[in-house]
Parts: sequence; C-alpha cells; structure tokens
Amino acid sequence: MNSFYRKTEDNRAEDSSSIPIRICRPVDVDTVLAQLPEDQRAYAEAKEFSGAEGQLIIISASTGDVMLVLYGVGPADQDDLGPIRCGNLASRLKPNLYEFHSLPADWDESLAAIGWGLGAYKFDRYLKDKKTFPVVKIAHLDDADEIDNIIRAVHTGRDLINTPSNDMGPIALEGAARSLASEFSATVNVIEGEALIAENYPMIHAVGRAAHEAPRLVELNWGDDSHPRLAIAGKGITFDTGGVNIKSASGARIMKKDMGGAAHAIALAHMIMANNLPIRLHLLLAIAENAVSSGAYRPGDILPSRAGKTVEIDNTDAEGRLVLGDTLTRAGEDDPALIIDFATLTGAARVALGPNLPPFFTNRENLVAPVMRETTAAHDPVWNMPLWAPYMRYLSSPIADMKNAGGGFAGCITAALFLEQFVLGKPWMHFDVYGWNPSSRPGHPPGGEIFALRGLYNWLKSGGLEEV
Repeated sequence: MNSFYRKTEDNRAEDSSSIPIRICRPVDVDTVLAQLPEDQRAYAEAKEFSGAEGQLIIISASTGDVMLVLYGVGPADQDDLGPIRCGNLASRLKPNLYEFHSLPADWDESLAAIGWGLGAYKFDRYLKDKKTFPVVKIAHLDDADEIDNIIRAVHTGRDLINTPSNDMGPIALEGAARSLASEFSATVNVIEGEALIAENYPMIHAVGRAAHEAPRLVELNWGDDSHPRLAIAGKGITFDTGGVNIKSASGARIMKKDMGGAAHAIALAHMIMANNLPIRLHLLLAIAENAVSSGAYRPGDILPSRAGKTVEIDNTDAEGRLVLGDTLTRAGEDDPALIIDFATLTGAARVALGPNLPPFFTNRENLVAPVMRETTAAHDPVWNMPLWAPYMRYLSSPIADMKNAGGGFAGCITAALFLEQFVLGKPWMHFDVYGWNPSSRPGHPPGGEIFALRGLYNWLKSGGLEEV
C-alpha cells in the first residue's frame, strides 16, 4: 500500500515545504481568490476557476514548481460525496507533498484526509509498474494514527477482493486471517475439511467439499473479557461457480469477489484492533470454494445444520447463506452483545439499491436510526430493509424445515430471513454488500470495494454496543 500522508514522526515531511491545496464551492470562490497573491489570482481568473465540481487548477512558478492547487467541488446541495471527493485529488495530482489550506465550511478535515486515502489506491500486485501517489500532511490532526489505520484496513480489504482466486483460495484467505491475528496478538482456531462434520458445521462442509482446497471455519478472538462481545461473521466463498446450478460466463466473471464478505469482516476487525476499541472481538470466517465436481452437493439434497434445522437445496448458487447459517449459530453460542455479518449475498440487493448502497437488516429496530446516522455522516451510506416475516412462505419446503432459496421475488429479503433462522434470537445485523465498484468515483476506484465499515466503526467507537 502506498503511503497517502506523512505522520509527525516522519521528519522528512515536517522539514519539507508542502504545496497548498484550496478546495471550495462556487459560493466561496471570490473569498478564496481574494486570499491569493495577485499573480496567482489573475491566473485562476484567466482559467475561469468557478468552483465547479471536479474543476482542478494547478498554478506553477516559472521554474515549473507547483505553487498552488485549486479544486472545485460544486454546490453543497449537489455534493453527495462531501470530503470523500479529496480522493479525486489523490488520484489526479502528481506525486509530491501537499497540505489542505482551506476546505468548504461544511467539510471535516479528518474526513477529507480519509477521502484522500481512499483515492490513493491501485491494485498493482501483478503489474510491473507500480503507482506512486501524492502525499498530504495531516500530522497536526489529533486522529492522524486512527485515520491511517482506517485507510490501511480498507486497502487491505480491497486487496483481498481484487486478488484472483488462484492466489486467494481457502488456504490463502485463512492465511490473511492468521496474518491479522499475528499483527494484533489475537488467537486463531481453524476447523477444516472433514473436521467440520465432526464439529457440527455440516452446511459449510457441504458447500466446499467439491473443491481441491478444503472448506474451513476460521475464528479469531481478541480483547479483554470485561468488554462487550462483538461477533463479526463474513462469507468467504473464494470462487463461486454456482455449483451444479452453474453460473453463466458473465455471471462467473468477477466471482473472485464472492469472498468480499470475509474481506469486510477482516477490515472491520482490523479497524477495531488497530485503534484498540474496548471490544471483545470474535471474528468468524466461513471459507469455501463453491466448485463443481463429483462430490458437489446437488439441488434437492437436504442438509442438516448446526442449529438443528434441515434445509432443502433449491439452488446450489444460494450457497453463501448456507455457510453463514452454521457460522451465525456458532457466533451466538458465546452470547455476544451483537452479531454483524457481511456477505456478497444476492443480486437482488443490487437490483433494489444498485452497487453503491448496501441494504442492511436487523432484528433490533432501535439500531436502525443510529447506524444510518453514522454511515451517512461518514459518506459511507447503507439503507435499512425489512425482515418481512410473511415472505418466509417463499422458503417453505414440504420435506424439510425450509429451502435455501425463494424464487424471483424479494430475493435479498428472503436471503436475510433465511439467515435470521440461524441467529436464534440474538441481536444481529446483516449487510448484503456488493464488494465491487463497477466504475470509478472520487475515492472509489474500480474493482474491489469496502462498504459501510467507516460508519460502523464510528458507531462502535461511540459506544454503539451499549445501544443494543
């Protein structure tokens, strides 16, 4: 990961001069220009700087050295990204050392720095030429270390999703969890292959048993037992063929991202541990490859589950909810204050809300408003969807307790209702994330993406578990 700013201990940055950046809206242009030396103001006026969204003016000296950056972000009532727009600067400016000298009055500088860090990302593991990003000074900010930890967590999650499945199979994804545990002195327990049957995780085993790398449940524990317990579960399907109900060529093309739920869970755990939140953390990753072979599970099969419920397989491409079902049951056994799960679960969620707005579900209504408030404030939004109990009829089976898929209607709701059956009444939130940017936006380059976590982190930091 390329560094996106210099911290106080980096003496080179503190001893170096930086290039000022002035960011403004159209209403503030006259005020900003009035603060500039006459020659710079004249140049900006000649270039017709108006503060329009995305307008970038670079003012250089006769030597060619950059003296000032002016950046427009448009009117406030049309600005959905807010300070995250600084990610556009991180991707457009040439490598150098910069510093924010003025921002719109409604922007928070810490969030602007986070936006910069979100934009200072390129997945270049397989490229000969590596990208070098510009650097912004934020040493004066009290939360500089926290910002760094948040961005590093997001970049790590993006890297996991972007890595192709030949290098990010079940063994490698377990390795990522072990590396995280090692960094923060957490403990790890892994149940793998046939041991999943012996330890009563039959649905995880069934989904992954056809692959050349065995399925597994990875558990990480960290923190003080006196702190409230938080269980974070992630769907880690390292590649999804669809199983016997095989996907189309276009549907399979980016299924390396089907472990995006696990990447989200790892990234949130990283934020919590790196910033030492007073939380007793239990991270659970349900890891498998949904492959096709002679050992694959089939439509019409009936699977037992850790919760004691039987599940008729309607569609083998609805596998994520199966591995999460056993995992959620395990998560609840240690009586956590809250269970949060992340999964690239349904195409129906994308149809309902598009690629950039993840739906979330919870069985505790009082959590909806604070979570939406914090994610909105962080420009990391989510949208609450209902656990509409009457739709459980779509999951009815005449020969098992339920089916694993409910047909074409309300797909993200029926998937959430399926998961709810395995929470067994524990406080729970479910995030159906896409894990992918199909196109570029400021701070959000195309490819693997981490959604909702910055807002959730802020909610947890502010004592969210006390609201459960």
